[in-house]
Amino acid sequence: MSILFEPMKIGEMQLQNRFVRSATGELMAYENGKISSDLIKMYQTLSKGEIGLIITGFMYIHPSGKCVNNQIGIDNNEMIPGLQKLSDAVHQWGSKIAFQLVHSGLQTKKEIVGFKPKGPSGGIRNPITFSKSKQMTEEDINTAIRAFSEAAWRAAEAGADAVQLHCAHGYLINQFLSPFFNRRSDEWGGSEENRFRFLKEVFIETRKVISKDKPILVKLSTCDYTKKEGVTPLLAKNYAQRLVALGVDAVEVSAGGTYFAYMNMCRGKVPIEGLLRTVPKWQKPLAKILLQKMDKSGKYDLQEGYNLEAANIIKPVLKEYAVPLILVGGLRRLAHMEEIIMNDQADFISLCRPFIRDPLLLKKFKEGNKNKSDCISCNQCLSAAASEIPVRCYVKKLPSKAETEKKKEEIPLSI
Repeated sequence: MSILFEPMKIGEMQLQNRFVRSATGELMAYENGKISSDLIKMYQTLSKGEIGLIITGFMYIHPSGKCVNNQIGIDNNEMIPGLQKLSDAVHQWGSKIAFQLVHSGLQTKKEIVGFKPKGPSGGIRNPITFSKSKQMTEEDINTAIRAFSEAAWRAAEAGADAVQLHCAHGYLINQFLSPFFNRRSDEWGGSEENRFRFLKEVFIETRKVISKDKPILVKLSTCDYTKKEGVTPLLAKNYAQRLVALGVDAVEVSAGGTYFAYMNMCRGKVPIEGLLRTVPKWQKPLAKILLQKMDKSGKYDLQEGYNLEAANIIKPVLKEYAVPLILVGGLRRLAHMEEIIMNDQADFISLCRPFIRDPLLLKKFKEGNKNKSDCISCNQCLSAAASEIPVRCYVKKLPSKAETEKKKEEIPLSI
C-alpha cells in the first residue's frame, strides 16, 4: 500500500491517511453565517471520499472580520448546533474535521462589515475598491484576540477535532505578520517579535480554551508577493520557529492570496470572465486588458508543488521537534505526492481544487483507478468566490449569481 494511505497523527489526533482537504471557502452558508443543507451535503461527500483530515472553509470569528457574503460564521453561540451537524456529517464516514478560523482585517468591504475596513495599519489602499484602511486600536486588537479564542471554544463545543488559525492569504493574522501590511511602531509592530505578538496572543488564548487532544494548526504564508517586501520564506522560517516554541501541532504552508497577489495562491489559468464580474462597469475595459496580460505572461502557469521550495526551507525547523508540515499547492500526480513524502519534504499532502473537481478522488487513487487528478487548474471554481457564488467545479460554464440564488432557495433549511 502507498505510504500516502498509512495512518498518521497530528498531535493526538489520529488520521486514516496522509491526505488533507485544504480549507476552501464554499460560499454556501446562509446570509447570517449559519450552516445550510448544501454545506452538509458537500462535506458528507468529501468524507465519503475517505480524506484523512477535512479543513473547513474560513469561518469568520467576529462580525468585523467577515470577508464575504455567504461565509460560514462562528461568531456567536447560536452557530453551534449547525456546526455540530457539520462535524457529525464528516465523522459519519471516518474523516476528522478542523475548523479554520479567520478575521478578514482590512481584506473586506464596508458593505460587508458596516464600516471602513481596519487592519494593523491605516492608509493601505485596497487595489480593488481603492478605499484606504483604518488602523486598529488597542481595543480592536484585544477584541479580535478574544474573538479567536471564543470561536475556538465554539469549535470544540461543536465537535471539531482541531482548529486551524488562518495566518495566510492577506487576512488579519497575516497582516500583522507582514512588514508590508504592518507598519506600526508600537508593541504590535516595528520588529519581527512585535509583528508576531498578535499571533502569539491568539495562539496562547486559543490553547487555554480547547483541550490538548484537539490540535492547533496554522496556515502560514511563506511569501506575500507584494510589491514592497512582506512575508518571505526566510521570515516564514523564523515565524515557524516561534510557532514550534509555542507548541503548534502542524503547519500548512501556502503563499500569496492577498488582494495584491491573488493568483500566486492558485496558479493556473487566470479566470478572466469570473474576475471581471467583480469590478465596476467603468473599470472593466482596463481590467480585461490587465487580466489578459497576466494570463499570457506565463507567470502564473501551474507548477506542480509550487510551494515546495519554501517548504524545504521551513521543514528542518519543524522536523527537529516532530511537528508535521502540510503541503498544498498544485499537487496533481499521485507518484509526485508519494515522492514528496518519501523524500521527507512534507508529512501530509493537502489538496483544494482536485477535491472540488472530484471529492471521491482518493478512493480512485487507492483502488488504482486513477493516478492523477482531472483538475485542469482553470480556476473557474475560485473565481466563483470572487463573484459571490458557491464554489464548485465550473470547468464548462460559470453561472450567474441569480442562477445560483434560485437553486439555493429551492433547498430547504436542514437545521
